[in-house]
Amino acid sequence: MSSDDERSEEPGSGAPEQLALIRESVRRAKVPRAKPRTWRGAALAEELPVARVLVNKGALHLDQYFDYAVPEELDADAQPGVRVRVRFGAGGRQVRGGRREGGGLIDGFLIERRASSDYQGALAALAYVVSPEPVLGPELLELSRAVADRYAGSLADVLQLAVPPRNGRAEGKPSPEPLPPPPAPAPGTWERYAQGPGFLRALAEGGAPRAVWTALPGPHWPEEIARAMAATLASGRGALVVVPDGRSAGRVDAALTAVLGEGRHALLTADSGPEKRYRQWLAVRRGSVRAVVGTRAAMFAPVADLGLVALWDDGDSSHSDDNAPFPHVREVLELRAAHGRCAFLLGGTSCTVEAAQLVESGWALPLRAERDQLRLAAPLVRTVGDGELARDGAARSARLPSLAWQTVRDGLRTGPVLIQVPRRGYAPRLACERCREPARCRHCAGPLQAPDQQDLDCAWCGRAETAWSCPACGGLRLRAQIVGARRTAEELGRAFPAVPVRTSGRDHVLDSVPDQPALVVSTPGAEPVAEGGYAAALLLDGWAMVGRPDLRAGEEALRRWTAAAALVRGQPEGGTVVIVAEPTLRPVQALVRWDPVGHARRELAERAELGFPPVSRMASVTGPPEAVAAFLAGAELPAEAEVLGPVPVPGATAGRPRRQGDAPPGETWERALVRVPPGRGAALAAALKTAQAARTARGTGEPVRIRIDPPDIG
Repeated sequence: MSSDDERSEEPGSGAPEQLALIRESVRRAKVPRAKPRTWRGAALAEELPVARVLVNKGALHLDQYFDYAVPEELDADAQPGVRVRVRFGAGGRQVRGGRREGGGLIDGFLIERRASSDYQGALAALAYVVSPEPVLGPELLELSRAVADRYAGSLADVLQLAVPPRNGRAEGKPSPEPLPPPPAPAPGTWERYAQGPGFLRALAEGGAPRAVWTALPGPHWPEEIARAMAATLASGRGALVVVPDGRSAGRVDAALTAVLGEGRHALLTADSGPEKRYRQWLAVRRGSVRAVVGTRAAMFAPVADLGLVALWDDGDSSHSDDNAPFPHVREVLELRAAHGRCAFLLGGTSCTVEAAQLVESGWALPLRAERDQLRLAAPLVRTVGDGELARDGAARSARLPSLAWQTVRDGLRTGPVLIQVPRRGYAPRLACERCREPARCRHCAGPLQAPDQQDLDCAWCGRAETAWSCPACGGLRLRAQIVGARRTAEELGRAFPAVPVRTSGRDHVLDSVPDQPALVVSTPGAEPVAEGGYAAALLLDGWAMVGRPDLRAGEEALRRWTAAAALVRGQPEGGTVVIVAEPTLRPVQALVRWDPVGHARRELAERAELGFPPVSRMASVTGPPEAVAAFLAGAELPAEAEVLGPVPVPGATAGRPRRQGDAPPGETWERALVRVPPGRGAALAAALKTAQAARTARGTGEPVRIRIDPPDIG
């Protein structure tokens, strides 16, 4: 193996000093290196007898290639990109008769074949080739390396996400012959957008436009994605779209079948099962199909001649992988668009701050409809705030405002009514009691908290706050931004006894509901699609959404509300949405005006002023207090880096499964945030990766968990 710090010692060698002199004399004599020898006397491949292998070890200090000898019997199958099994961990001392032996078998990928090795000692031989199918191509390898470097992770961990597990039965079946490119599609509902037909035309002509698409509410977005993919296929290139869940993938899958016909695209989701999913993945890698729709793991799909990468609803938390090195789909697709020089489409009914930054920086152009088209597609949005609740007798007695009752009654006359209820676990954030300005730390602008219900401290840097006053209005009193209680299906069933009540949530998620009068109670993100659209929608307990102790609370609340409201019929058809939240709150105003882009731009400006992500780059370091302190002390961080904290992190809740990143039961972990200005993100990732690699190589101390651009920083 090609670890330069390992040296084989033949039996019977002299003292270390003598061995060093012998090696130095060999170097000076410039004696040609001998060919690598395989263990047990197996014959060596005549051409390119050295295989450079990436072993399946996620440890950062092993994030390199290792050289192995190629036996003659494996010469034909041992080609770049195939899966192999090698012996790893034998060490330089386990050499017998000039052959390295021992070590445990481990999986790996053959990266390349070479004529010689840089390693001076004996090479172990490839144990065997798992399959002659080349699953790791040069483009996927380059992308995986870029993702590993960006997220301070190892290439082996990224490939665990990029290449699905092997299924022998699927691998043994041939893929179908590729179909010829389809004709360019008609614009269809893309004509509702001023730049829509031009965007499709650029794709069909082989161009690479980049757009942030604010989709109109309604059921047309799957078909519009399908037409964009069809236009790309018409140019002879491939297309990839990633959606947050299997329900959305099913809708795009049906739209692609309607636009392209059968056999032109692949569906990559976990619901397909391991054999079918691997068979579809192989069809993509072999070039049989050039259009892919899938969930998060599909971001690495090896589409041939990639011409378009598209992402729907990038603010959904499912787009952030929970496995190291925790890549986000949006960032991976941006890398693919930049490296592959292909088109990029980021769409959603709302707009994240990251999407707004792409437009502000000029990397992508906005793709939006005019206000007249928006007025035809969007429902009427009405609000119920504190004042109305205080004067409303029905709200005090039944916990539902009179306006909401009337909207439900009117909506049930013509179709189903959607009721969105925040899920459990939404904790309130502290804010000014007078103007509801979020309470922030004067040092780092992080959110203030009161864990003991008395003393204030910062959730980011941990500094105590003893004399807080509101910078906006001068108020001195704080409140938790949540009122009311969660509505239940049982309460609504008693209120409307003759109407069926359906629920959709974590335990059971509905895909769709018929166009018949019914009450559909759903948690955010689990709203089923109604045939013909909902007649009305109620967005209850808005305080629980906006008041979460999270930097993205307002953005996330608006995203959830627009996603639910987009399922309601347009205002010309009588569609109405009632939101129970204070009308003066910025996300509520953005919903009433249906202006998610304006909200995202204002959020971006504020974050730029305060140095928040995504304007700055941030990383979290989590682990036992001693380990976090030792890691930060040993890391050579960029000079501009600012360390916030550490502060304690909550442990696993008793009776619930432990989430990744939670402290084990009975232990107290801490988290530190490291923030750097724009342009220094790569330096931060490299410094953290180097420090973690040195720590794991020494094997001293407890491990820490590093996450670049954590989605939840409080």
